[in-house]
Amino acid sequence: MRRAKIVVTLGPATDGEGIVSRLIQAGANAFRLNFSHGDHEEHRRRLSEVRKAAAAAGVAVAVLQDLAGPKLRTGRIRGGAVELLDGATLLLTARPVEGTPECIPVTYPYLVEDVPPGSRILLDDGRIELEAVGREGNDLRCYVVHGGILGEKKGVNFPGIALRVPTLTEKDREDLAFGLEMGVDYVALSFVRRAADLQEARAWMERLGKRVPLIAKIEKPQAIDDLLAILEVCDGVMVARGDLGVELPPEQVPILQKEIIEQANAYRRLVIVATQMLESMMHEPRPTRAEASDVANAVIDGADAVMLSGETAIGKYPVEAVEMMARIVVEAERSGRHGDVGAREVAAPPPFGYAQAISHAAREIAHDLDLKAIVAFSQSGFTARLIAKDRPRVPILAVTPDEAVWRQLALLWGVTPVLCPFAPDTDGMIRLVEEELVRRGLLAPGDLVVILGGMPVATRGMTNFLKIHRLGGN
Repeated sequence: MRRAKIVVTLGPATDGEGIVSRLIQAGANAFRLNFSHGDHEEHRRRLSEVRKAAAAAGVAVAVLQDLAGPKLRTGRIRGGAVELLDGATLLLTARPVEGTPECIPVTYPYLVEDVPPGSRILLDDGRIELEAVGREGNDLRCYVVHGGILGEKKGVNFPGIALRVPTLTEKDREDLAFGLEMGVDYVALSFVRRAADLQEARAWMERLGKRVPLIAKIEKPQAIDDLLAILEVCDGVMVARGDLGVELPPEQVPILQKEIIEQANAYRRLVIVATQMLESMMHEPRPTRAEASDVANAVIDGADAVMLSGETAIGKYPVEAVEMMARIVVEAERSGRHGDVGAREVAAPPPFGYAQAISHAAREIAHDLDLKAIVAFSQSGFTARLIAKDRPRVPILAVTPDEAVWRQLALLWGVTPVLCPFAPDTDGMIRLVEEELVRRGLLAPGDLVVILGGMPVATRGMTNFLKIHRLGGN
């Protein structure tokens, strides 16, 4: 049984007949809708396809809405692309002009006010590097340190500069309202810099009358500095290595990845590792050995999920990429080295009280008695999230009556979600769930399990009872 989950980005390469069903069969546990691209109707159609394919397969599959955020980009360019030569000079401008090798438009209105001479400017995810020379009227004169071919709508980064942009843009607000109306299961907030950014997004959700788990994408240096405060208010983090590796020296990213995973696990937060995991499979049917090691190490570090981006959205081998990632994850987990919480010293998380103590006890009992599974009654997903973070060696069967929670559970490490109505009392619950788990072939009569959940039954966020139970017994 694979424990770490796989997130698959949807795009033109997954739009073919039956592709989403094949991706689920290959191992996809969640699908990402990237709102940096596409329109609302495309996203609506893709989400509908996921729901249909998941229903046909009879499995829980989550949908993650990834908001675009305040990504700065190049503007329109004559002919679609220009070549910038090493050693040349050019103007960067916030004016809505057509780009040429001598003048490149960018979508940042405070360009000349905020970018001092000597600043590094990175274009197209760092492939092109400029150095700011000085102001010329309302434009910025720059020197081309490393040139290349520059296209339209390519990313623009100003490492080390505090930019005057909102984390939650007007487009994000519109997209979030649309996503919540469609019924997405998770929302990822891009370019988070501080905890207040997440609180703003949460407040907007509440104004819309909805609440789903909120994922903070860690891709700015300011987010690293405020990581503990961010972990206090988010439901999970994504180690978004693309922009993080542009804003910071690439040699720092592997260590930061490990530290973010460790701290997120200590805070009992979902953690996803993303970007360029099997990048070569956009064009080749097999990954490089380095990419296979990258996926395996993310699992060994303790990631709950690993994510495919361009590999599935626009790549030539989307199904093969998911199959390969699933095989790599299984092999990494077979080593027995996957993410023991507390293996290294981290900043002290807030206490979870007796709920955490019961969760940890369930893991130890399951190991000591060699039980078949841990069965978690989870109205809101809280109990399942706690036990998943204790990384038990046995399966976690998370039972919930809530269909939205059932889908969210699909992204949790080691969790098999089970949709089942709750009985009014604990004894009735145990009988009902026992019948359902046996009917589905997840357990058999005579199996010994540990059950944990909340009393009274159906109370959200309350984990306060534990029972060792033999199926078919009392």
